Amino acid sequence: MKSKIWLSSPHIGLNELNYVNEAFVTNWIAPMGPNVKAFEYDLQAQTKSDHAAALSSGTSAIHLALILLGVKAGDSVFCQSITFSASANPIVYQGATPVFIDSESDTWNMDPILLKTALEEAKQNGKLPKAIIPVHLYGMPAMIQEILLVAKEYGVPIIEDAAEALGSNINNKPCGSFGELGVLSFNGNKIITTSGGGALLSDNGDMIEKARFLATQARDSAPHYQHSQIGYNYRMSNVLAGIGRGQLEVLNDRVEARRNNFGRYKKYFSKYNNIGFNIRFQEEPIGYYSNRWLTSILVDPIYNNGLTREVIRLALEDENIESRPLWKPMHQQPVFSNAISYLNGVSDKLFEDGLCLPSGSNLSEEDFDRIFSCLDLVFAKYQNR
Repeated sequence: MKSKIWLSSPHIGLNELNYVNEAFVTNWIAPMGPNVKAFEYDLQAQTKSDHAAALSSGTSAIHLALILLGVKAGDSVFCQSITFSASANPIVYQGATPVFIDSESDTWNMDPILLKTALEEAKQNGKLPKAIIPVHLYGMPAMIQEILLVAKEYGVPIIEDAAEALGSNINNKPCGSFGELGVLSFNGNKIITTSGGGALLSDNGDMIEKARFLATQARDSAPHYQHSQIGYNYRMSNVLAGIGRGQLEVLNDRVEARRNNFGRYKKYFSKYNNIGFNIRFQEEPIGYYSNRWLTSILVDPIYNNGLTREVIRLALEDENIESRPLWKPMHQQPVFSNAISYLNGVSDKLFEDGLCLPSGSNLSEEDFDRIFSCLDLVFAKYQNR
């Protein structure tokens, strides 16, 4: 069998090992230590945020953000529909109700116009949401400035899910720094990784200090173990933070590599678009800068001689090349089948036609040759239909 080409595999270098070895040599293996503090400081500098807490996952960061904003049973939280389930699950952890907002077609993220409609209805019903969670899908910044204006009008705070968008920005303002609270993920498939991990960002130091307290089991200041509120085991370990420090040092290189992947795919598909196909991409609006975590295409069979994203996905799979449909919208998920949703059809169509292509920063020339050879055979079958 041919070797596997992954959608987005970890890309580890030697710098990470130096920091990990340091943790072992100094016996700092616990969920605290100098790597954690240094990693938080580096994240603050990278995202231009005043404060950061290194945590065990992006999911835990969203959960803590909801707690900090006072979300509890009976409340509602508005959340982007097309996203990974980790954006929405913590809402349910708190006993609150998710309300899903569809996307606009430019960035594929939360539609500010639809958000305003939903907020106005909530206001008329006398129950505004406790928070709004927009997402920067696949590294593409959402229309976050417009979303912030709408949210401010109704006095609702933003939890900015930048789990996929470290290194992305709008007019040089980093994603993760726009909302009251920002969320990052360092899962194994992200643009940089700590194996598993995440971070919570804010310019509000009190909130981040409270997040650290809650993330370490909410232990009170006492000589014995005393707890006055429920806490969580959400802190990042010193070993994993060491990996993060090394990864963050090469973030710009990883972003450049993934943006080059996007450019390479776009050039490849252009030759087929020039002969009658119509493969579309997630394009950057003016002033937007995406880290291109995953290069994603739209394949509408109506404009591609009957070719579908599923035909492409299965052809790649036969060659042991991983690709993946876009996130299935939350409003289509069985677990959220009864949730209120504000829809315009955009995310449904994105899911129907969208495909994420192999996008790792460690893809080789041989990998691209295999990917393009496979795609050439697919297009040859559909060219004259």
